[in-house]
Amino acid sequence: MKLLKKTNIDFLSMRKFGFVISGSFILAGLVSLILHGGPMLSIDFTGGTLAQIQFEKPPNIGKVRNALDRMNKGVGEVQTFGSPNEILIRLQVDDSKNNPAVELKTALQSEFPNEKLDFRRIEKVGPKIGSELKGKAIFAIITAIIGILIYISIRFEFRFAIGAIAALVHDVLITLGIFSILNYEISLSIIAAFLTIVGYSLNDTIVVFDRVRENLKKLKTLDQESIFNKSINDSLSRTVITSLTTFLVVFILYMAGGEVIRYFAFAMIVGVLVGTYSSIYVASPVVIFWQQRYKTK
Repeated sequence: MKLLKKTNIDFLSMRKFGFVISGSFILAGLVSLILHGGPMLSIDFTGGTLAQIQFEKPPNIGKVRNALDRMNKGVGEVQTFGSPNEILIRLQVDDSKNNPAVELKTALQSEFPNEKLDFRRIEKVGPKIGSELKGKAIFAIITAIIGILIYISIRFEFRFAIGAIAALVHDVLITLGIFSILNYEISLSIIAAFLTIVGYSLNDTIVVFDRVRENLKKLKTLDQESIFNKSINDSLSRTVITSLTTFLVVFILYMAGGEVIRYFAFAMIVGVLVGTYSSIYVASPVVIFWQQRYKTK
């Protein structure tokens, strides 16, 4: 099945415009990360206590902060979560032997004596565990990128590996930047989403590269840029169908999956859109640039 009829779009003639668009998004994300002092990490990485509490009616955030000030635990953040009746409280690491969950319940009940509070979730992560998880998450991403570099170098050529890695880094940086701009936290599930984005983006890129390899053998009279353009057009219908079906699934998860999976689904939505774009306007142009810069065959 072909969603699009045979196309003949000169994608690579627009690569400079694509680089400007990509550079603008990446720069905006990097500026946001610098201004925020890095990504907003969840307690999975920083350690501390996270509590999700449902009130009978929208609570007064000022009164919530007053209750937390009396605890003297170093409040990281208080924000609404999901509905206006729910809040998310993030406490910093507490070295005392007291149970912060019990203290939090007592403080909030004293501040809201006439309300029934539903403590829907309380999580506690020690600083040592958080540090170990952060290290393992970084290791997982770096290992995945190195493995991809080796695999594509063997299956195709090194210049194709450079193009694929450029697209993957592009996709992760833009997604991370959007999370920073929107002040969304990075948790273990978001790291899983990043790795999924890497795999999804790589799949689209490999399809194009595979068609390029075939056309390089069959169309030896054409120049490299024409071959890449033809290969992208040949695989465009498949790319659009794959991206559209994946987007619909993760969009439904985002709308109906609940708060627990919402941010994972949001990361996937961004990743699918950016990954489709990068397989056309980043991966192939980088391969062409590398070939022209280093005069590879």
